[in-house]
Amino acid sequence: MTGETELREKLRKIEALFAGAATPGEKTAAGAAAERIKMRLKQAKKSEKSVETKFSLPDPWSRQLFSALCRRYGLKPYRYRRQHRQTIMVSAPTSFIENVLWPEFAELDAALVAYLSEVTNRLIREEVHKEASEAEVVAEPPRIEL
Repeated sequence: MTGETELREKLRKIEALFAGAATPGEKTAAGAAAERIKMRLKQAKKSEKSVETKFSLPDPWSRQLFSALCRRYGLKPYRYRRQHRQTIMVSAPTSFIENVLWPEFAELDAALVAYLSEVTNRLIREEVHKEASEAEVVAEPPRIEL
C-alpha cells in the first residue's frame, strides 16, 4: 500500500469512528458515515440552537481541511470582513462542534500533517540534502561591555 493509499484509508476510518459505525461493513462505507454525521447534526439542530463559533487555524492546509469538513456536513464556513485569513467562523449547535466536528477535524488534521511532514522530509533528504533536521541551537556570542 502506498503512503497516500494508507492516508486515505486512515481518513475513512476516522470518519467512520465519529459517525458511530457499528459493524466492520459500516466502517468502510465513508458515504454512509457522512450521512450518519449529517443526521446527528440535524438532530442537534432540533434540540439546541446554533451558535457562532470562531476557529483560528494558522496553517493553510488545516484551514482547507476544516472548511471542507464543514461543507461536507452542510455547514457554511465564513469570516467577516477584516478578520484574519486564519479565522474561520461556523454556526452550528455547540454539542455537534464539541463532540463531532472539532474532534474529527483534530484527528484528520493530525493524520494529514503527519503524512505531509513525512513526504516533505523524504523529498528534502532525497533531493536537497540527507540532513533535513532543524537548525542547531547555539549559545549567543559574549557581549562586549563598554
